[in-house]
Amino acid sequence: METVYVVKGMTCGHCAGSVTQEIAALPGVEHVDVALDTGKVTVKSETALTEDQVRAAVDEAGYELVGVA
Repeated sequence: METVYVVKGMTCGHCAGSVTQEIAALPGVEHVDVALDTGKVTVKSETALTEDQVRAAVDEAGYELVGVA
């Protein structure tokens, strides 16, 4: 399953790394790809994640989940 989210506040590789690390720790996540220029975060997972799960991970990294793209 692949879902694209929009995350606000990421400006550098460190930002992308923080968001990637937090989302990748969620159960079932197989791959996370961050596009800094658009703020889009593509998440591939075995099963569907809830928006609340992803929002909590993004919040933990210090950024804001705007929603699903």
